[in-house]
Amino acid sequence: MTQLLSTLLMVGALATSPAPTTQTAVFAGGCFWGVDAVFKHVKGVTRVVSGYAGGAAATADYEQVSSGETGHAESVEVTFDPTQVSYERLLEIFFIVAHDPTQRNRQGPDVGTQYRSAIFYANEQQKNAAATFIAKLTREHAFSKPIVTEVVPLDRFYRAEEYHQDYLARHPTQPYIVYNDLPKLARLKQRFPEVWRD
Repeated sequence: MTQLLSTLLMVGALATSPAPTTQTAVFAGGCFWGVDAVFKHVKGVTRVVSGYAGGAAATADYEQVSSGETGHAESVEVTFDPTQVSYERLLEIFFIVAHDPTQRNRQGPDVGTQYRSAIFYANEQQKNAAATFIAKLTREHAFSKPIVTEVVPLDRFYRAEEYHQDYLARHPTQPYIVYNDLPKLARLKQRFPEVWRD
């Protein structure tokens, strides 16, 4: 009887204990290779997927997105544990490290609407947090030019082709990666050492 009671109490405790929760955020900041790599090195981030947001399912493939005419932006879906890293901290990393939010429809050598700066928010909390953070950066004159980042609702996120996933980790010596993306990782480690992970 005592063993049965212990078992029932254990089952009850498991049923009432809160399940671990994660949240997702979707950011667009130019070529997804570098943005993906930045967030993969952030403590509390559990998964990062490169993909497309802003357009329709029928056009969510690299060849069509590359035309710049689909409405899609190269994006990353970041899954994170909010008890370890906040959405606000992810915003900070996105703006300060992952890309240049003052460049409209381009990042570095990549030009077109598919490389625009955008935050695709999942709910009102994310929308308000993004708007508040942009207002703060603007007030503080964090950049010499105006921030052009779009803050728009997420309709759907479409996973990119497999050869785009974990691209930097698989091609660390490719010239594009060396010149454009490895410096982002160096900045992350320097500016945010408390969230850096190898």
